[in-house]
Amino acid sequence: MKALLTSTLLLVSVTIFSQTVRKYSNEFMNIGVDAAALGMSNAVVAHSADVNSGYWNPAGLVHIEDKQIALMHSSYFANIANYDYIGFAMPIDKRSSLGISIIRFAIDDILNTTQLIDDQGNINYDRISLFSAADYGVTFSYARTLPLDGLNYGINAKVIRRIIGDFASSWGFGLDAAIQFETRNEWKFGIMARDITTTFNAWAIDEDEFATIQNAVEGQNQELPETTEITIPKLQIGVAKKFIIRYDYSLLAELDLNVRFEENNDIISTSFASITPALGLEFGYLDMVFLRTGVGNFQNELQIDNSESLSFQPTMGVGFKYKGIQVDYAFTDIGDQSVAIYSNVFSLKLDFSIFR
Repeated sequence: MKALLTSTLLLVSVTIFSQTVRKYSNEFMNIGVDAAALGMSNAVVAHSADVNSGYWNPAGLVHIEDKQIALMHSSYFANIANYDYIGFAMPIDKRSSLGISIIRFAIDDILNTTQLIDDQGNINYDRISLFSAADYGVTFSYARTLPLDGLNYGINAKVIRRIIGDFASSWGFGLDAAIQFETRNEWKFGIMARDITTTFNAWAIDEDEFATIQNAVEGQNQELPETTEITIPKLQIGVAKKFIIRYDYSLLAELDLNVRFEENNDIISTSFASITPALGLEFGYLDMVFLRTGVGNFQNELQIDNSESLSFQPTMGVGFKYKGIQVDYAFTDIGDQSVAIYSNVFSLKLDFSIFR
């Protein structure tokens, strides 16, 4: 039964990951990075202005004054899967900056029991091997200020690598484009267009390895799945404002609209696009201690009696910054992609100016 279950899961995984024109391809790239942002329900596209801007809005990279590095780790599905991120950014002159970030989302040490039972029905546990199902995303970012005061733009070039053991692997490529604008009275606006060219993934499937799955699952005779995926574009539009209260205290507020060009259960949904809002708040003291909260992922859920009810997801987090070192924690359902209720997320940011 274990061998049958594992083989079936492998077959389903390869088939799911390789369907053509799938709307939800590369969803691991939508989970998000930085515990500070996740604690604000991902409502950061307008005010993001550090190394993590390479993910949220590359236009924000122009605000960094020295090299920065960021790290994040979170466990997923009761520690079965791991989500890891590292980002690096640096200014190259007074008007432009560069960045690179790497994301890995993977389940490691999966048992491959397709060879457990030979053709004569003999069981040999030495024939069990391990493999990983891993997704990698590498993003190269560039940001530059424009002649109009307060207006910046940024672009991302993304390379996607997805691997399912020896069974299948894919390469993908896509582009993001973004802008940020700050008015003289310090209102901030941002737009992040993800996968503006659509992101294409081309899969290569090992037919011999795939055949071992088919043979291990009795009665299965599936043909090889299609080998092309397309990720449709998405928009994130935000407005933010930071208020200073009696010098020592601050309140940062941002409202975002997340737009997907499909019809789904978002609070606003049409045949052309669906929109769900996200609100994030950050309370700061002496620019050193931060309390964060947010609410987002508003959905119209269909109940068993065919009525609809509105659901949403709250988030919260804390942060501490001293000189160039910042440590953040978020209590959230990371990425809104799992059935898990909440996840614990930790991140670290280091500004190289502390070494000067």
